[in-house]
Amino acid sequence: MITLLRSFILAAASLVATLPALAQREPVGNPQLELPRTTISVGMQRIDAQVAATPEQRQIGLMHRREMPQHEGMLFIFEQPAVQCFWMKNTLIPLTAAFVLDDGTIANLADMKPLDESSHCSVKPVRYVLEMNKGWFEQRHLRAGAKLRGPVFEVRR
Repeated sequence: MITLLRSFILAAASLVATLPALAQREPVGNPQLELPRTTISVGMQRIDAQVAATPEQRQIGLMHRREMPQHEGMLFIFEQPAVQCFWMKNTLIPLTAAFVLDDGTIANLADMKPLDESSHCSVKPVRYVLEMNKGWFEQRHLRAGAKLRGPVFEVRR
């Protein structure tokens, strides 16, 4: 009986000792995965964009992130042009989505609030959506019609 009790106490102590390490882990499904990157330019601006090209990568997107550097964004790539709609479920930072045509032209922009589950859609069928920190496009006076450049847009021509 004493041996069984001692084993139980040791097991409990071991579990308690590992709790701080478990608490420091990132949440399950955290999108801080290593995604491929591409460089996009618009005028004199350069963007270091993570690429979300698979259904799983697109579903997770920028969820759960607390910040994103100003020169970075996330480029969502779809298999074919369609009306794309985005929402901000589990997304903690305010973003602007640029809905982008095959040739890199911005069809429209949509400002999105954190945790807002309302849909923000493209006005035309698009293959790409570039998410940047809210205000990034506005601060650079970029609107619908601006042209993004980069290897990803040249492949589709």
